[in-house]
Amino acid sequence: MKFKALLLAAALSTSALAFAQESKKFGPPAGNAVIGDTYGGGVASNAESKAVSVEKLSKKLKKENKKAENVAVKGKVTDVCEKKGCWLTIQTEDNSQFFVKMKDYAFFVPTALKGKNVVLEGMAERKVTSVDEQKHYAEDAKKPQAEIDAITAPKEEIRFVANGIKVVD
Repeated sequence: MKFKALLLAAALSTSALAFAQESKKFGPPAGNAVIGDTYGGGVASNAESKAVSVEKLSKKLKKENKKAENVAVKGKVTDVCEKKGCWLTIQTEDNSQFFVKMKDYAFFVPTALKGKNVVLEGMAERKVTSVDEQKHYAEDAKKPQAEIDAITAPKEEIRFVANGIKVVD
């Protein structure tokens, strides 16, 4: 009888520990985001040479009905989702930014990517982002509450869905 009680206690302890491990808070992946690191489905070897500037991408999106498939863009990462590394922002030539999500939520990037230059491959489009969605991403980025409260109107912006990201410098 004591053996069965001991066995039951051991089984309960083991399952409690397993579930405790599952519920731990997940964050962005670890990593230093050094030159050559890739995330997602990889990036073609010629992606950097064929990458367009953000200015050219914007013109292309206006010309091609607000959407461009299989495009490569080079830019500087200005922010990364602090919760999971599931989105980032890229700085444009005019010091504005555009938003990047990972295709199918299939990969994440480390926060160390912030400040690095990257090449992105994927799909870009012009999209109107709702107030609620803007506030959600501002909260993920741990922006001050005053900045979050100041978001009061939808905005049209470039949105990029990345298949792959490569650190280039």
